[in-house]
Amino acid sequence: MFTIIAAIANNNALGKNNDLIWHLPADLKRFKTTTTGHHIIMGRNTFESIGKPLPNRTTVIISRNADYIAEGCIIVDSLEKALEVAKNDETPFIIGGAQIYEQAISIADKLDITEVHHTFDADVFFPEIDKNIWKESNRELFKADEKNKFDYSFVSYTKK
Repeated sequence: MFTIIAAIANNNALGKNNDLIWHLPADLKRFKTTTTGHHIIMGRNTFESIGKPLPNRTTVIISRNADYIAEGCIIVDSLEKALEVAKNDETPFIIGGAQIYEQAISIADKLDITEVHHTFDADVFFPEIDKNIWKESNRELFKADEKNKFDYSFVSYTKK
């Protein structure tokens, strides 16, 4: 069973110029709590935007560049190989970017989405969540506050 975890805006925006567009400490805390102790699978651009392996997680990077090296990480050339590397983890997480989400959404078991209730100018987007395939199983709504500039929701989806 593997889970896609992402923060997306009203217009499915993920980021711009290989970076996040917003800063929501509550989302970052949830991401850390949820993914700690697990494999996190990402594309090379996502890894490079983070800049280093995240503590207490096994970092798996998908890259078509056979010579790509990132210290402390496992490098593979496909989503299938990444999932094979993580096969003994009961809940590996796909953490981005857009191309990896596009490949993974049809075979994922669960979506853990932070919906940022705002529209942003972006250059990468999350794929549409097809409500014929995905059923919302949990939703928590939060209002903007002094630390989190935008209203947001934590939403979980499971396959129908």
